[in-house]
Amino acid sequence: MPKLLVVETSPRGDYSISRNLTRRFVAAWQAEHPEGTVVERDLMETDLPFVNAPWLQAYFTSPEQHSAEMKDVLRLSDALVAELLAADHLVIATPVYNYNVPAALKAWVDHIVRKGLTLGMDGSGLVKGKKATVLLASGGVYTEGSPIRNRDIATQYLRLILGVIGITDVTFIAAGGAKAVDLGEATMDGFLNKFQGEIAAEVV
Repeated sequence: MPKLLVVETSPRGDYSISRNLTRRFVAAWQAEHPEGTVVERDLMETDLPFVNAPWLQAYFTSPEQHSAEMKDVLRLSDALVAELLAADHLVIATPVYNYNVPAALKAWVDHIVRKGLTLGMDGSGLVKGKKATVLLASGGVYTEGSPIRNRDIATQYLRLILGVIGITDVTFIAAGGAKAVDLGEATMDGFLNKFQGEIAAEVV
């Protein structure tokens, strides 16, 4: 049974372009994989701490030497890693803030890049045979030919990180120009309809 892991990051609820893209993606994926399972990890509803000194101490201590406190510190990180490893297809839905990903998504990355679990001790990626789709909503347009393409840090960062842990089959659906919806220049459905073909190609 295929399993889809969806990581949501936007705090804007129904007004979020990335969350509405996710809804369309999940609906299309479920239609294509009626026997599949969808696991949703909403980072706005997850009390995800930033990496701190106790976390790093636990991280750099071998598991067989973990104290009860260390195990507790890594408990959420362990759960996030387990979700990722159990999935066949990862979807990351995120807005772009100041050309990069939100702090919550960076925190998720810091929790799932784990030596011995997603990253080999030699630095090789251990998360093999999985597909990733990134639903990226931004006010600016950063696709090929854009005069501000060099500011597309979010795409570069996520492609790099996913590749580091072993996920090389990565597709970005870039919903640039999303501010048109906020400004009333386009409806939500009208804007999202432009990406339906890209979504359909990703769920097969």
